[in-house]
Amino acid sequence: MTLNRVVVTGLSAITPIGNDLAASWKNLVAGVSGAAPITRFDASAYATRFACEVKDFDEKPYVPAKLAKRVDRFTIFALSAAMMLMEDAGYKIDPEEAARVAVIIGCGLGGLETLEATHSKLLAQGPSRVSPFFIPTMIANMAAGQVSIATGAKGPNLCPTSACASGTHAIGYAYSDIKLGRVDAAICGGVESTITPLAVGGFNALKAMSTRNDDPTKASRPFDVDRDGFVMGEGCGLVLLESLEHAKARGARILAEVAGFGASGDAYHMTAPPEDGEGMVLAMRAAIREADMDPSEVAHINAHATSTPLGDLAEARAIKVVLGAHAANVSITANKSMIGHCLGAAGGIEAVMSVKTILEGIIPPTINLDTPDPLCGDLDYTPNTSRKTSVGNVLSNSFGFGGTNACILLKAFVE
Repeated sequence: MTLNRVVVTGLSAITPIGNDLAASWKNLVAGVSGAAPITRFDASAYATRFACEVKDFDEKPYVPAKLAKRVDRFTIFALSAAMMLMEDAGYKIDPEEAARVAVIIGCGLGGLETLEATHSKLLAQGPSRVSPFFIPTMIANMAAGQVSIATGAKGPNLCPTSACASGTHAIGYAYSDIKLGRVDAAICGGVESTITPLAVGGFNALKAMSTRNDDPTKASRPFDVDRDGFVMGEGCGLVLLESLEHAKARGARILAEVAGFGASGDAYHMTAPPEDGEGMVLAMRAAIREADMDPSEVAHINAHATSTPLGDLAEARAIKVVLGAHAANVSITANKSMIGHCLGAAGGIEAVMSVKTILEGIIPPTINLDTPDPLCGDLDYTPNTSRKTSVGNVLSNSFGFGGTNACILLKAFVE
């Protein structure tokens, strides 16, 4: 069986630091934080009163007004990003090939905003007041479903829900389907919008979020000794993947190649990784192995790096196990220091930024890294300032609650 090469031909992003990819990338490279006091609800009674919100987003150019009223915020992000993606890729799906185009968009939690509002209405006004649109608005796979409807893609249409690894799993499984010849192209990535009372309250109850309310822009500080938890974000990151043959046939602009994908399970704990990062090691090694690379060839890592004490330490240890002595030579960045932790969208956004790193030859910084945690080792976390350098490949990591791990290896395209 001949396996297809899989290439990236389109990118899009909606993030807390930009309402499109151009703005998001510019601010990421500049080290701009998206953290600010929460505006979507009154958070005055919460232990954490700030987040990385998407700011002043206007969906009208992308989503019809009637539809926008019937979908949750996460679906608005996905639809808008999908329209941006297809424009960036210069791709319109021909009805004759529609069954060969997949939509795989990961989402960790789905329409919590809709769930909370509907539950309040149910308690106050009774079951007769529950909207018939409630279920199809809330369910996590509706982002993929609506993107399928909007683009005409009739191939596999699904939503991996694997907590904070959802976006990377979506890209990994889309890559696998194209590699095996099941489909020719895929709209894939991750989306999330859960800056809501219930989600913030829930993560506060877990003691997982930073409570640095006096200075939100300094709160997300991966690998720093003073990190105290993650900062919740929201948004969407999508890539268009195609088989090399399909991309060439339509004259597509090729941005990068997906060289490998690895996934694993910790089999350890609901929310905490094992201290040695064993599951992370398994996923990283699998992605590198599938790319037919030696660990000494890894050039750059876009770390999961949420700014939690346990997670960052486990990832640092895992990187050193996987790369050995070469770990000291590898640049590492933590996008979440600026965009926050976008949960199910994180892997999608970080994959997009990893491709941009390859294309632009700029490694975004890990901001707020003032005092590196000595337990995380003497690694190059690209502290506080972006760096211009050629980047031939990027290993992008995503790890989530339930002990779920996913990694993709992206590399510069060479004919």
